[in-house]
Amino acid sequence: MTTIDTVDVSRAEGVARGVSRQARQATLLIDGDIHPSYSVEDIKPYLDQATYDRVKEFGLHAHAESYPRVRNGGGRLDSRAVDQEGTPLAMFQRQLLDEYKERVGILIPMGGHHWGRERDDLAGPMCSALNEFMVHEWLDLEPRFFCTLQVPMEHPKAAVAEIERYRNDKRFVQILMSGHQEAEIGDQKYWPIYEAAADAGLPLGVHHGNDPRGRHGTGYPSYYTHEHIGYAYTLTALALSMITEGVFEEFPKLQVVSIEAGISWATGLQWEMDTTYEMVGREQPRLQARPSEYFRNHFWFTTQPIEEPDNPDDLMESYKLTGVLDRIMFSSDYPHWDFDAPDRSLPTSLTKEQREAILGENACRCYGIDPLTGTRL
Repeated sequence: MTTIDTVDVSRAEGVARGVSRQARQATLLIDGDIHPSYSVEDIKPYLDQATYDRVKEFGLHAHAESYPRVRNGGGRLDSRAVDQEGTPLAMFQRQLLDEYKERVGILIPMGGHHWGRERDDLAGPMCSALNEFMVHEWLDLEPRFFCTLQVPMEHPKAAVAEIERYRNDKRFVQILMSGHQEAEIGDQKYWPIYEAAADAGLPLGVHHGNDPRGRHGTGYPSYYTHEHIGYAYTLTALALSMITEGVFEEFPKLQVVSIEAGISWATGLQWEMDTTYEMVGREQPRLQARPSEYFRNHFWFTTQPIEEPDNPDDLMESYKLTGVLDRIMFSSDYPHWDFDAPDRSLPTSLTKEQREAILGENACRCYGIDPLTGTRL
């Protein structure tokens, strides 16, 4: 990884002499997948008392932890704030932003995955409370963090209202959608959410879901290996659904970030979609282009968990075949046990340009981040 020193970089080529230039890091480092710590008790100040009382008395039925990630919440053994003698925010600052000199960290609370699937009188208040908690307890205190907006995805009208509430807050960079929904993600039930997202200029951050039974369709996997590797297949199905249902013809500005699901699968999916489209594409009147064109124009990817072939050079060849090398963004998945450090996770065969694009420049394009100031444009 390029040494992260402060160097003098002009805002644009050809800056006139005598005009002061702003400095930026030699390698711009943006982390696209960070999972903050919180609990129902933490968001209590942002919940109305009646909702909180109901949750404490009756619980939440949609929250299912995954074996064996319940150990320390799936986090590294050193990622417990109580052991670090500080707050969760202070621990994240010290172990991630400061240690690796990250310019921007994108927080992805996962509450929307399960709380957003509750009945409507709980899903909306829970997601709204979590968003308020993130604003006051994280974003207001640390300008290097951006956040993912939590929406009650199974209740599109309420989800749209939450998007409208925060669309002008530049600290929210995307909208969380789960890897598992009550219907296929391309179903028109969710189109009001996509319309609001596209209108607000916010990508969908699609993270694998938390119900393996929904993904595999044949029951709960026996081993964590089965569950962990299976994450990628969730996003394969989601991309196929959105493309074949014509989501991107209806909402041509909509962008989708595939989070924590690998990347190499993108090649085979595009081949298969295009081959099938050539034979039976007339069945899909909404599609006006080859499926791979929609894929390459609307999907982005985060690196963690990065595929690790025996020969690291093979990874770059597989990425080139996907046609989306310019849409791959670094992510650490901190504080999870399989966290990827930015100075060790990328193949050494990357060129300087490829490395800098993945570590920060691609994320600037995806989220509209100014590489000089680290703020949203």
